[in-house]
Amino acid sequence: MTFLKTLLASALVMALGGVAQAAVSPEQAAELGKSLTPVGAEHAGNADGTIPAYNGGLTTVPSGYKAGSSMRVDPFADETPRLVITGQNVAEHQDKLTAATQALLKRFPSYRVDVYPTHRTVALPQRLLDNTLKNAVQTQAVEGGLALENALPGVPFPIPQSGYEVMWNHLLRYQGHAINSKYDSWNVDASGTASLATTGNAFIEYPLYDPANTGPAKENDIYFKTKLYYQGPARRAGEAILIVDAINPLKQPRRGWQYLPGQRRVKLAPDIAYDTPNPGAVGASTYDDAWVFNGAMDRFDFKLVGKKEMYVPYNTYKLNYHEKAADITTPNHINPDLTRWELHRVWVVEATLKPGKRHIYAKRTFYVDEDSWIALASDAYDARGQLFRGAFAHMAYSYDVQAPNSDNHMFYDFVSGSYNITGIYGPYGGVKYIEPLSKAQWSAESLAGAGIR
Repeated sequence: MTFLKTLLASALVMALGGVAQAAVSPEQAAELGKSLTPVGAEHAGNADGTIPAYNGGLTTVPSGYKAGSSMRVDPFADETPRLVITGQNVAEHQDKLTAATQALLKRFPSYRVDVYPTHRTVALPQRLLDNTLKNAVQTQAVEGGLALENALPGVPFPIPQSGYEVMWNHLLRYQGHAINSKYDSWNVDASGTASLATTGNAFIEYPLYDPANTGPAKENDIYFKTKLYYQGPARRAGEAILIVDAINPLKQPRRGWQYLPGQRRVKLAPDIAYDTPNPGAVGASTYDDAWVFNGAMDRFDFKLVGKKEMYVPYNTYKLNYHEKAADITTPNHINPDLTRWELHRVWVVEATLKPGKRHIYAKRTFYVDEDSWIALASDAYDARGQLFRGAFAHMAYSYDVQAPNSDNHMFYDFVSGSYNITGIYGPYGGVKYIEPLSKAQWSAESLAGAGIR
């Protein structure tokens, strides 16, 4: 039995016995950098060679990239698909496709999945890899998996043994320290009409990844914060929101504030969480849909299913840095000419709504990349067990700063026949990595000054 199978079998036994394992043994952790990469992915390729062995990631800046530019050239622009999946041959490949992908292929003859050669591009800074090795034997999931202890900046659970641990790896994924981008969010209705949902200016910070931060995170420490200024359309211009998430959401729940120009004041907004419809997507997704999943996990039971080879959006430079939104937002689905799919191994996590808890989704399945720990896709089901929505995150590695980015994400609604794509930043110069904002700039009061029309 392989190392991975042994580990999963051990995790299953302990889950059935009601015992929570906080960390792996030193012997298991010793596989990091050997059979496993430093972040816990399988080092080897797959049997038929369609997934290559990990060779350290994309460490050479592609020719044609201008130093300092936030518009990153596609290192694989000259490649052609090795496989094209349509509604005609979807049955041959359904074991490697999410439920949402299958539904799109069966519903729309114009939809297709262009599968390109797989490139394992992600390479994280060495200090995070060093911390990840320490995390493997010391980080603990507490409060039933809902909070963390002793997590250093890096992957908290490189050898995960529960669904909660995989999702924490996603929530604490490395995307840089401080990010800024101007972006559009577009809705396309069932008739194929595209309309601008919002134009925003987003600031995102991951405070745990401050280079000065060398100690383990404490329960009240902030791991994620974002501030959004809405600049369009006219009805939304001047609005602003601020969201802050802590390591222990039970003791320090999400804090949110909102500024509305008509009211001329900043107010607490505790509902900016869970299944509250996200006005930034005109209600086409929930707040905890953003980036495929974000926020607290207390409304669902997260079960680790295992690892699978799946066709997922990956190295999507052509889409992410495209400069015309109208080329992307085609009727029924985004333009397949701009989307790149690759075969990668992903961790599969099933989330089932807890008894007594409320959410518009009764079940969710998440697909989390083994190399970046980014949730690349999800399937969401309603109370009847029917496929409700599907989400995709379009990951492109920022090779100049050693940070994967998945801020371009989208949602298909199979009930209404509409879709939303958020984070179209190509028309505005791409993703920028910036110095962190000051403490004053992260105060709730700062929303009012910057949000006035």
